[in-house]
Amino acid sequence: MKLIRHLTPSGPALASLQPDGTALAVEGDLLGAFRVTDRAVSLGKRLAPLVPTNILGIGLNYRRHAEEGGKGVPERPMLFIKATNALQNPGDAIEIPATLPSTEVDYEGELAVVIGRPCKNATRARALEYVLGYTVANDVSARDWQFRLNGGQFCQGKSFDTFCPLGPVLVTADEIPNPNALRLHTTLNGQSVQDTHTSDMVFDVPALIEFLSASKTLLPGTVILTGTPGGVGYARKPPVFLKPGDSVTVEIDGIGSLTNPVVGERA
Repeated sequence: MKLIRHLTPSGPALASLQPDGTALAVEGDLLGAFRVTDRAVSLGKRLAPLVPTNILGIGLNYRRHAEEGGKGVPERPMLFIKATNALQNPGDAIEIPATLPSTEVDYEGELAVVIGRPCKNATRARALEYVLGYTVANDVSARDWQFRLNGGQFCQGKSFDTFCPLGPVLVTADEIPNPNALRLHTTLNGQSVQDTHTSDMVFDVPALIEFLSASKTLLPGTVILTGTPGGVGYARKPPVFLKPGDSVTVEIDGIGSLTNPVVGERA
């Protein structure tokens, strides 16, 4: 099913999007027991489909992206942490930071995996059993803070407010039996900038879950950003960085399109 989190007069709520475009109320806990009711609801403002427990990012997980950055393909998944304050809703703005400024803010369209139950020492064969579902992500990155201004440590450049748009829906795992058979397409102001398939990942989704859960418990609500393909802005000649007035859309087959405008940071 396709689950939407939206804003109602009484606060955030879940709904199940139906094939005809209508929505039914969902009762219960997304990370526990929940059920779809027969009660139709009018959708309010769309929110990110969940508030993540953790956001774990994977770097250089598409061969072309590793090559365009002048780096070789890693021997094992390259993990970085993205702070949960970076979460942004579909349709809401990516803010170019000004108080601690960046002039090199970049887009990164990605498939996001949502863990549904505690996951430790998962085997590759059983890794997908821990997945609640999938959504679309934009791993927005301040390249100057990622590569030069913070000693080469990724967290600062990845974790500004609004730097992790998620949505528009969470598609449950039963509807996507193979997360490595999906087209991923990113457009900037209507122009195609990334176009690939998740089959091109260096480490597929089961491999990522097996690797990550070997060293840490993946808590329910953990979001794994599985890496971005080639075509990012900093590797273009000349580089292309986000600026106020831009609009970025990341689309993944079977999930949907995540669109966010770009603005300057509010005072």
